[in-house]
Amino acid sequence: MKVFLANPRGFCAGVDRAIEIVERALDKHGAPIYVRHEVVHNKFVVANLKKKGAIFIDEIDQVPEGSVVIFSAHGVSQMVRKDAVSISATIYDATCPLVTKVHKEVIRRQKQNHQVILIGHAGHPEVEGTLGQSSDPKKITLVESIDDINGLNFSADMDISYTTQTTLSVDDTKQIVSSLKSKFPQIQAPKKSDICYATQNRQDSVKAMIKSSEMLLVIGSKNSSNSNRLKEIAENANKPAYLIDGTSDIDPSWLDGINSIGVTAGASAPEVLVQEVVSFLIENGADEVVEVSGAEEFVNFPVPATLRV
Repeated sequence: MKVFLANPRGFCAGVDRAIEIVERALDKHGAPIYVRHEVVHNKFVVANLKKKGAIFIDEIDQVPEGSVVIFSAHGVSQMVRKDAVSISATIYDATCPLVTKVHKEVIRRQKQNHQVILIGHAGHPEVEGTLGQSSDPKKITLVESIDDINGLNFSADMDISYTTQTTLSVDDTKQIVSSLKSKFPQIQAPKKSDICYATQNRQDSVKAMIKSSEMLLVIGSKNSSNSNRLKEIAENANKPAYLIDGTSDIDPSWLDGINSIGVTAGASAPEVLVQEVVSFLIENGADEVVEVSGAEEFVNFPVPATLRV
């Protein structure tokens, strides 16, 4: 049995930065510190940070006055920012800079009096944060699928622009954008794609690797959008695919009759989990591990200056 390891895989620059912000804040201020929502969508990472003294909360009203508050990599609404200021919190913003770019786009477009269409998944923290950048909820509309576009009734003379969640499927988003342009020829696009470089690189690597693999294992948590999109790529190629948090999620029967397995990790999953999965596969019949070449990543996002000392 041959194991193909996707490259790139695992942590992206935004995730590295977010985790480092939490760890540096703990070093500087001591426990506890409060993180709004999971700093990144990975059970292993969140559990480790909890052990070190991070407390993950849903709303700012769960935080004692004057505490240290960190916004997750997925970003937050303007209202959440105001709530944190209102309790005199020491605030560190771990929002991925690529998500911040989307937030700034929404704010800029609304100053130009545009109706903004956000392509994304309802309920995802990043989407909630982006919707919350609008001062008028009626001026931003969420679209999840092509079907949602049928219900949109904007006039032909209205200024309209679109933006996207950063962790979407490149292929699915193209189809939705094409439908939007068909219905609203005047719609304006972002200057640069909002789907992040890491999401696209990981999707491209799986597309290439799945051609030689009979099955795909994606290391990532169930609530990780980019990990789910990797799983869908294999399924769209009619290959079985499984989203796992670690080796304990692997059913050995999945390996029956399999001669080649692709392994990748979502942008929030650490490399230690990848190596544990590889070791498990070797113990269960794999006799060759091949690192598949892919895009090289050199992006680095620095932590806030106040945490660098």
